[in-house]
Amino acid sequence: MKKFLIISSALTFVLFVACQGTTAKKVNSTTTASSPAIPSASSAGTAKTTGVPVMTFDKTSHDFGTINEGDKVTTTFGFTNTGDADLIIVDARGSCGCTVPEYPKNKAIAPGETGSIVVSFDSSNKPGIQQKSVTLSANTASGREMLRIKSSVTPDPVKQQQRDAQAKARQ
Repeated sequence: MKKFLIISSALTFVLFVACQGTTAKKVNSTTTASSPAIPSASSAGTAKTTGVPVMTFDKTSHDFGTINEGDKVTTTFGFTNTGDADLIIVDARGSCGCTVPEYPKNKAIAPGETGSIVVSFDSSNKPGIQQKSVTLSANTASGREMLRIKSSVTPDPVKQQQRDAQAKARQ
């Protein structure tokens, strides 16, 4: 029993230490390694090494309102790099498979430049109130930005009957 406790404690410690790298650290180390390949925004050719990029969004949430089950809807989140360093979005992930973001992956966005993230939501088999999010991993100070969408999905009558029949059969 003592061996088991010692081994499990050691394994827990190793996993804890190995998982200490945050997204911000990973993004900044990736950005630092690729910085020479990124063209500078200044015309003098000097690279900006001070400061941090800042993502300023025109909106961070969107309500699709009431939609029908099975509808596929999209919205666009516009943003501007209001910081004083190149912005790089490394990853964007939806909270589930029904929420899919399209973004400028690993593209340097210079200070003052704008970009957009298009988020698609597929309401198939998602009746009721839906609240989803998209998490962006970027080289900002926090390393992570969040966008949110929501909608009220009106159930398809045929599919709702099938769901009700399945629920009744389980009882």
